[in-house]
Amino acid sequence: MDPYINEWLNLVIRFAHLITGIAWVGASFYFVWLDNHLETPPQEKADKGIGGDLWAIHGGGFYEVAKYKLAPPKMPATLHWFKWEAYTTWITGFLLLSLMFYVGAESYLIDKRVADLTQWQAIGLGLGSIVVGVGIYELLVRTKLRNHGIILGLILFVVATALSYGLTQIFSARGAYMHMGAIIGTIMAGNVFFGIMPSQRALVKAVEEGKAPDPAYGLNAKVRSTHNTYTTLPIIFIMISNHYPMTFNHSANWLVLMAIVLITAAVRQYFVLRHFGKQKPLILVASVVATIVLAVAIAPRSVEISAEQLKQEVTDSQVTQIIEQRCGTCHAENPTDDIFTIAPAGLVFSNIDTIKQWGPRIQARVIDAKDMPFMNKTEMTDEERTQLAIWLANSK
Repeated sequence: MDPYINEWLNLVIRFAHLITGIAWVGASFYFVWLDNHLETPPQEKADKGIGGDLWAIHGGGFYEVAKYKLAPPKMPATLHWFKWEAYTTWITGFLLLSLMFYVGAESYLIDKRVADLTQWQAIGLGLGSIVVGVGIYELLVRTKLRNHGIILGLILFVVATALSYGLTQIFSARGAYMHMGAIIGTIMAGNVFFGIMPSQRALVKAVEEGKAPDPAYGLNAKVRSTHNTYTTLPIIFIMISNHYPMTFNHSANWLVLMAIVLITAAVRQYFVLRHFGKQKPLILVASVVATIVLAVAIAPRSVEISAEQLKQEVTDSQVTQIIEQRCGTCHAENPTDDIFTIAPAGLVFSNIDTIKQWGPRIQARVIDAKDMPFMNKTEMTDEERTQLAIWLANSK
């Protein structure tokens, strides 16, 4: 595919994914907040079957919201459903995954240092991992385990950890993270499609037929909605993780991902409890401390240059040659890379002065973390990294 067309498709689909994702997450957060702030209604409302109500003010007006214990006596003329936010988020997400990691498998998904896969093998494993992950979840959530939230949560976390580890053994780190996001996102959309919507349709049908709704439908929807609540922040992190190789470039990246899943889920728990009026600031404090500990634990070690090495002469021309050969395919005014036709982040190494200007970033990404060049596509050697390190040290 023409790189320019690819970039425009990427932009349009990513933008649509972001918009629909905001709509879905926003609606999800609002309804969780709404449920957790309902108060005992006055008797005249309770006699109508209303289980909770609240008053709110927004946009210069007052709102009165009431929730029935099961359903109203008769169906209203207009009933608003919330489903397309979830479906369009999943559709745009899958299109984006396909464009970046399947059409562009050889650039983003396949890392031959991890596993020497063909494009179709990588695509098959990627789609297969989504089917397996979602399938396991659906099998478990349809058993009696759904009535034992903590036990089910622990089992799902073990399964997710195993999937995370397995994916990092076959894909690039970016690809592994994004496929974990695809698994979680598909589970969340599946919760809407397989659980929440059927339950809501059953409630509507019962009201239309004048029957008493089965409480089991509402409980099933509640369980799946709760699962979606606690996976919202983890999947948002995965969505942006592509820009932060410090998280996925670690040798134990699968463990880093699961640690962040726990931290973000804990943050969500804090806000859920807060909605109930339960202030548990220690959860938030613990999450912040855990994030700091994680950041320290996975920080790349600075490459130490010995006094003997510092005596070696590395000239500006040698450095310029290394940068041009290993980095210039992307970071040039006219990149020659088959994917990056415009310099990423607008970073261009046009001369020795710009190389010196970006010296700290070269130190961090090329020498310490070694996540650049991108998946070492240009095959920069350890010797060349050492030469850059010596030159940077002597340039200070």
